[in-house]
Amino acid sequence: MKIAFIHSDKKIGTGAHFINDLIACKLREKGAEVNNFYPQFLLTDTPIHFKGINNILFFYSLLEKREEILRHDIIQGTTYTPLAFLRFSKPVVSHFGSATIGFLKAVPKTNHLENGCSEIFIRLKQSGAIRELNIKTRRPLNDIASIEQYAAERADYIIATSEIVKKDIMSVGVAAEKIEVIYNAIEDYWFETPNNNPKSEPSIVFLGRIGEDPFTLKLKGVDRLIWLFERFPEVKKFSVVMSGNKKLVQWMKNNIPNHTIVANAVKDTIPSILNQHAGGIALLTSRYEGFSLSLIEAMSQGLVPVSFSVGVAPEIIRNGENGFVVHTIEEAEEKIKLLLNDTALRHCIALAARETAKQFRSDTMIEKTLALYRKILE
Repeated sequence: MKIAFIHSDKKIGTGAHFINDLIACKLREKGAEVNNFYPQFLLTDTPIHFKGINNILFFYSLLEKREEILRHDIIQGTTYTPLAFLRFSKPVVSHFGSATIGFLKAVPKTNHLENGCSEIFIRLKQSGAIRELNIKTRRPLNDIASIEQYAAERADYIIATSEIVKKDIMSVGVAAEKIEVIYNAIEDYWFETPNNNPKSEPSIVFLGRIGEDPFTLKLKGVDRLIWLFERFPEVKKFSVVMSGNKKLVQWMKNNIPNHTIVANAVKDTIPSILNQHAGGIALLTSRYEGFSLSLIEAMSQGLVPVSFSVGVAPEIIRNGENGFVVHTIEEAEEKIKLLLNDTALRHCIALAARETAKQFRSDTMIEKTLALYRKILE
């Protein structure tokens, strides 16, 4: 089978970038012919409120490769990226790792954040770590949410990476029958690190994107993360973050006590870095995630997740067994205290978390993806 794979070629690897690469690579190993197509032309110097339209038009430039792309059996893209090919007869699969409508619902304005978190944003602004408290306009995100809905309605099949994403897509009127939930996977090298014994002195750990502008910072819950870090000044804290905001990274390095931070590490070096903190507590503070690769990555290294109810967390975490799902920053603080004070419980949960992560090997994801392709071609 021949698959045309459409996605943007990001210079900074995001979760979507890594999962796209992993899917394409593993499909090829299974004998499928997968060809990547990246748009080449981006409009420049457009006003900020045109940013969403700009991103959408970017993918229409692929029409110049129309004949080559249409020679494939299936066209797959991320959310709206196969937009230009929805009018042709070739089957289109739209892969939703997250949904912009979910972002918009989950992220409030700064003055509506939970108690204490608004103050953190004000401190970041006063220090120059961020330039503004709210993004100038949500119009680009609303434009993308609208076009995602259009693409979802017209795609032949949709892959959703969690039940939360499936609900988001269904909430705009897309039929459940054409949505297939297929969990993301993490790369094989996450399972090749030695099984370190849980440390007796745990660290509080964060792994993942922290965002750059006020919207993405709130989306990733950086204010919640700082709030929780500051509640435990005596405990060692360790963060592996991805962000282009150097001032924010420097602020976190200088202003959070007992905190070590590594920014924009090469992806395949992270398992060995995290593995040294086995038995530590991994925080997932996001207000919205479609899946959260970083949650599974942290669990694979024997870290105990304390996660808000986002992405795949409520589907796989059993409270007190392989982690905790929390709903407020105060509840998160309680669970961290519980784990810091009960070494036996923390060690037991760390081992269970590592076992849970094994469900997210790439073979499982690829077999389900191939089964969907066969169904389409039949």
